[in-house]
Amino acid sequence: MRKTRIGYFGGTFDPPHLGHIILAAEAKHYLGLDKFRWIITPEPPHKKERIISPVHYRLEMLKLVIGKLGMFEICEIDLQRDPPHFAADTVEILKREDPSSDLVYIIGEDSLRDLPDWYETNRFLTNIDQLAVVPRPEISTDLAQLNQAIPGISEITIFIPNVMLEISSSVIRKRVREGAPFEHFLIDSVADYIKANNLYLP
Repeated sequence: MRKTRIGYFGGTFDPPHLGHIILAAEAKHYLGLDKFRWIITPEPPHKKERIISPVHYRLEMLKLVIGKLGMFEICEIDLQRDPPHFAADTVEILKREDPSSDLVYIIGEDSLRDLPDWYETNRFLTNIDQLAVVPRPEISTDLAQLNQAIPGISEITIFIPNVMLEISSSVIRKRVREGAPFEHFLIDSVADYIKANNLYLP
């Protein structure tokens, strides 16, 4: 009997943009996922130097994305526990709650490169069935070399093709702050939400 395959895509989503949506749709199709869940991270441990919008704004924008498309879900696991929100803890809880499904964790290639420096990398990998990587145009990962640092990583890693997108939340925030056009990077309801709540202004 085929296992249910569930993809998890974590991030701050500040804001969630068209690049995120395209990535999610391509990943769901290419990886043969039965479900695709976005994990919103309230306080990412690796972004302490940056001011991040309050999580309720980010959650509402993500709900607008999910509501419009109807093919994704939001996983609020990290909203239901205290920080720090390390991926190793998150996937351990997810696997414990649903051990019979295949857990596919989706990251960017920059995160793959930094994986040896993650918190308890081996525990993170023990609790996932597949690591799906979104290529980045400026990064070229030597998987064989990475496998020396993290034995077995190459066996569970798969690259998702055709999703190299030059859209980033940081660029959108900068454009809002500078008064430049930004709406074309977002679905309409998220762009309207940013304006209505005066997000990302100086």
